Amino acid sequence: MILRSFSNIILKALSDKQLLMAEQRLQKVLAAAGVDSRRKCEELILSGVVHVNRKVVDKLPAFVDPEKDFITVDGKKIHAAQKVYFLLNKPRGVICTNSDPQGRKKAIDIIPAGQRIFCVGRLDIDTSGVIILTNDSELANRLTHPRYGLAKTYVVRVKGQIVGEAAEKLKRGIWLAEGKTARSSVKILRRSHKESLIEITIRQGLNRQIRRMLARVGLPVKSLVRTRIGKLNTRGLGVGKFRTLTRVEVAYLKKV
Repeated sequence: MILRSFSNIILKALSDKQLLMAEQRLQKVLAAAGVDSRRKCEELILSGVVHVNRKVVDKLPAFVDPEKDFITVDGKKIHAAQKVYFLLNKPRGVICTNSDPQGRKKAIDIIPAGQRIFCVGRLDIDTSGVIILTNDSELANRLTHPRYGLAKTYVVRVKGQIVGEAAEKLKRGIWLAEGKTARSSVKILRRSHKESLIEITIRQGLNRQIRRMLARVGLPVKSLVRTRIGKLNTRGLGVGKFRTLTRVEVAYLKKV
């Protein structure tokens, strides 16, 4: 009798766990379906325009099973969007945001995806190079999380001649407003009295981090290009061009 009761408790616990695994936050499901960003989806929920199984859901947190629940936004049923993954060699003058009041050209404008996509992380408007765009919010959150430390490599042209002391400071970490940066890899590709060419690999994503680090050691940036994200690079991808990531590349990113 005791054994049977214990077994029933275990079965119920397993059933509850499976149910929790199937359920996801409502705003995450909406964002994954291409409705809008996760933050905007939270606002839509709170405004009362989201229905789950024909009942208004206007409080957070809210959990749903996207495979079973009937979800609508403003009366329109949402459909799970097929996951897409792109690699873009972003030109200078293009911004990495989905909305810009100034009307500047956006990275998402370059790729005719046919559905809502967004940049994984950002490159500032004056920086060119490789960036990932997708509609997979779960992967995007993991790739940008400091815990995972995906390596990003940049080639920088700076004004002035870099010396060994400055290179060592960059390697060990530079004090910025957010604290000391993590160790980085620094390779001097070319240097002269007028300018130097440096390759820097970092595993953080602080705002304008490379420019700020170099400014701290007296080396103003003349041009900045991101050449690699992990194993992904710009080889064969001209400036302003993009391609779809292969299954092997997507699997690699998920494994990272």
